[in-house]
This record gives sequence, C-alpha cells and structure tokens, in this order.
Amino acid sequence: VTGLPIRHVGERFQRSNDTILRYFCKMVTIFASEPFYSKHVSLPFASSTTTVHPKIMWSHRFWPYFKDVIGAIDGSHIPASLPLHDCTAYHNRK
Repeated sequence: VTGLPIRHVGERFQRSNDTILRYFCKMVTIFASEPFYSKHVSLPFASSTTTVHPKIMWSHRFWPYFKDVIGAIDGSHIPASLPLHDCTAYHNRK
C-alpha cells in the first residue's frame, strides 16, 4: 500500500526485514486464495467487454493500446485530458 521497500517498512514498524517479508507473503497468499478472491474480486461481465466506447474503438490512435483492456475496477471508463495550454508542461513526463 505504501510503495516503500521492505527495509523502510521494517524501520517504520520496528520489525526485522524477515518478519515484514513473512507477513507480506502471508497477506498475498490470503488475498490470492479462493475464498477471498472469489468473494471480493469480480471481473466485468462478458457483455460489458464488448461495449467499448465508439471513440476508442474506431480510433487508430487509441484502439491498439486499449483493445485488450477489460475496464477499470468498477467497469467504468473516465475520460481525462489536459487543457490545451497545459499540454506542453506535461509532455514526456512520467
């Protein structure tokens, strides 16, 4: 959740790296296990994957990158773009 390395998390919680790694692996196993995964993770229905917005589907610029995407977590797509005068400030940024 924090995006920090194990060493930093261990330092923050005053635990060894081995302890942090052990509990991290336990949590990954729990989240990937069948009871938790099947109850809390749901993929979009097959019909919703076929209903792609026409602006994306017919655009040669967008479709090669979005053709295999199954949607956001809740199945919604949110269009976002910068104002034209701000585009150059964010060009080639990570």
